Amino acid sequence: MCGIVGALDLAGRRTFDPARLDRMAASVRHRGPDDGASFSAPGIAMATRRLAVVDVAGGRQPMADAGGRVWASYNGELFNHAELRRELAARGHTLRTRCDTELWPGLYLDAGEGAFSRARGQFAVALWDREARTLLLGRDRIGICPLHYAEADGWLLWASEIKAILASGLVRPEVDPAGIDHVFSLFAAGTRRTCFRGVRSIWPGHYLRAQGGAVEERRYWDLDFPAQGEERRVASLDALIEETRACLRDAVQRRLVSDGPVATYLSGGLDSTLVLGLAREARGDAPIASFTVGFDGAGPDERRRATRSAARLGARLETLVPSPTEILETLPRVVEAAEGPVMDTADGCVLLLAERAARRGFKVVLTGEGADEAMGGYVWHKTHRAMERLARVHPALPRAIRDTLAELAAPGTPAPTFQDHFGDVRPSLLDLYEPLSRARWLFYSDTMAERVAGHDPFSELDIAPARMRRWDPLNRSLYVEYKLMLAGHLLVGKGDRAAMRSGVEHRYPFLDEAFVDLASGLSPLYKLRGLREKWLLREVARRVLPRDVADPPKGMFKAHALCALGPQPRWIAQLVSPESLRKTGYFSPAKVAREQRFQRILPALAPRRIVADGSYTAVVTTQLWHHLFLGGGLCELPTWSPPAPAAADERAAADERAAADERAVASTERTVPS
Repeated sequence: MCGIVGALDLAGRRTFDPARLDRMAASVRHRGPDDGASFSAPGIAMATRRLAVVDVAGGRQPMADAGGRVWASYNGELFNHAELRRELAARGHTLRTRCDTELWPGLYLDAGEGAFSRARGQFAVALWDREARTLLLGRDRIGICPLHYAEADGWLLWASEIKAILASGLVRPEVDPAGIDHVFSLFAAGTRRTCFRGVRSIWPGHYLRAQGGAVEERRYWDLDFPAQGEERRVASLDALIEETRACLRDAVQRRLVSDGPVATYLSGGLDSTLVLGLAREARGDAPIASFTVGFDGAGPDERRRATRSAARLGARLETLVPSPTEILETLPRVVEAAEGPVMDTADGCVLLLAERAARRGFKVVLTGEGADEAMGGYVWHKTHRAMERLARVHPALPRAIRDTLAELAAPGTPAPTFQDHFGDVRPSLLDLYEPLSRARWLFYSDTMAERVAGHDPFSELDIAPARMRRWDPLNRSLYVEYKLMLAGHLLVGKGDRAAMRSGVEHRYPFLDEAFVDLASGLSPLYKLRGLREKWLLREVARRVLPRDVADPPKGMFKAHALCALGPQPRWIAQLVSPESLRKTGYFSPAKVAREQRFQRILPALAPRRIVADGSYTAVVTTQLWHHLFLGGGLCELPTWSPPAPAAADERAAADERAAADERAVASTERTVPS
């Protein structure tokens, strides 16, 4: 993975200020600490900070084709690079390196805008055609790699992270209230809207085309399912299990390709354990390094299962046990990385894991996200089926139960209108979002409520209810999970941003295109069988893993909510003081104080606590985001500012020296389970 930045003159052929480009690149240096370079010509400038994973010596970018017509600046990995390399070479393209960046100019020359459809992997890429004076900015199908853009002073600016756009000095950081409301409504970042006014993300499965001053976004892929009743059913379950096993084994094998060592995360749950088991199959007897998080009073502790799985699979396991205070102290780094509010304190644990992996010398880590979205792993699928059964008793029962629970959780708050967007198509996620989203009204100030009145976050997602109507109810919900929960939460706070802050690349076998295609075409019977989630994956696990670790109970990687962690650093109280709350205007000081009192007196499983605790975490992190990026003055913490290029290089050199020192003694700190 890397960090890419750039600028295109939409009106002519001005020269982009090299100092601006340097500042933009320096702001994403953490994404690519190994190398940096740039390309500039009249009207265009692009730069890359490189995390060197494959062809360390020969992969400097931006990179052009042999004729110098097409330039590529690229973040990510093409996991079908071997096939593409053979195809392009057979068509006469000259390839001079082993780096997959070089394939992008060839793909474009070979297929034009169809290049994105031929790419398999995780990527954000900028392609500049010098002859046609056309810029393409493309993002992978699922949304693993981020790519943001903005227009200012006649320039189209783009970058892997918003910080680089702000570092250009052409875009002033201003709040977009609807972006904040999106997070509070859907517990995930918007997949196009951000919290910064005028800064947008390219949707997953889309690319931006800029030519002659015109900018348009185009789709090249969308997730699809067969019509209900037309899904694939098989005569032989054994054959299906082996087919799925082979598909996942290939996905893991592709993601083990690296010039350096590759590690895995291991929670003790089904998904990460299966990834480790398949990696062991691919590597033979070579031990694999794994990292896990344990909790002493900060959340559900899965250390015992993780340790047993590592021991049975011959992995070298290193366990990180952050204290509640350590988790809280990660929040400034998490929010700076995510560039918006977060609701899940476990994001900090992923950040700590990535920091530890980087200090141990790993640039690549395999992880298990995407299995739940493919195979119906979340609890709300089961509750939705229970509601469907209750509807057979009386059609009004499900609505009455939902309304009662929502009123207990957030009494007196307006009911959301999410169902209006979907009509008669009701994804099971609405059973979660309807009560949880009402909690924002327990905190919003009157001014904030007025500013977001009428905002419908679902209307801003790349979701087509008309298409969903054809599908089985389970597949409707899986579609929304891919578009929202996965792209806007797991791949942001727990994915790219948390990892790349330390120059660590997460790879996701369950997001492999072949596996997504296989899973989406199957009958729901193989995904959620009765109330048994991820049935097919569990059957695969029984053939890959030792019996005593092959069928773990469903769990969630989650730390306690912010209000339950302590002792808390002083800056948290400063952020939610009446003075700071009045300065930002997002939240009512009286309402915040009231919910703080309820957090002290209500049990953790009270409906009001369940919905309000996550929103209170977001209140704190919204205030923190505002402080970091919009001028400070809310607490004692320093604010974010663009690093000077030279300072960034010096800091990176110091970080590398410190990492080298730690690696020198790492062998005495590793934990090898027995």
